[in-house]
Amino acid sequence: MDGVFSTKTLVAGVDEAGRGPLAGPVFAAAVILDPLRPIAGLADSKVLSESKRDSLYILIKESALSWSIAQASVEEIDRLNILQATLLAMQRAVNGLHIQPDEALVDGNRLPDLSMPAQAIVKGDSKVQAISAASILAKVERDKLMVEYHQQYSDFAFDVHKGYGTKQHLAEIERFGILDVHRRTFNPVKTMLMRQKKF
Repeated sequence: MDGVFSTKTLVAGVDEAGRGPLAGPVFAAAVILDPLRPIAGLADSKVLSESKRDSLYILIKESALSWSIAQASVEEIDRLNILQATLLAMQRAVNGLHIQPDEALVDGNRLPDLSMPAQAIVKGDSKVQAISAASILAKVERDKLMVEYHQQYSDFAFDVHKGYGTKQHLAEIERFGILDVHRRTFNPVKTMLMRQKKF
């Protein structure tokens, strides 16, 4: 799983969750794993079951040398665009680590503005254990918020679709309207808003 991506001692893995949904913040996490406390089963959060993610989430928090979870709000996503908001959340996550890493390994092909050397690694969440760990923390934390959204907005099954543009979610928006937690610059929300303004 871990190719030779870094020879530095303290490496932070960085990943995000929630770039694509129509609702909610984008989350990012940074994790510095402890080489003396390896965690079995780390993988890209998208290929793991919910129960496996939840158990690894607890293990990562218990075993890592340092971890941090951050987010960029719906307002920041709409103001900056989703890429810049994602990079901002990643920067916040790395800055939130209580140990300064020697290097950050970031999933994807773009780097946030960081104070230490960094590498972007495409599909890093399936190649680098620290990035896998970050992807799990970001995903589980975001899913928890979606469950809270469902409790707050019971007409919307955020606990099921997690804010993604599923057929069910689109039907809910058509029926119950656009919420404060919806991203107004994302289609089809943007189109619906423009349509409403015409009437």
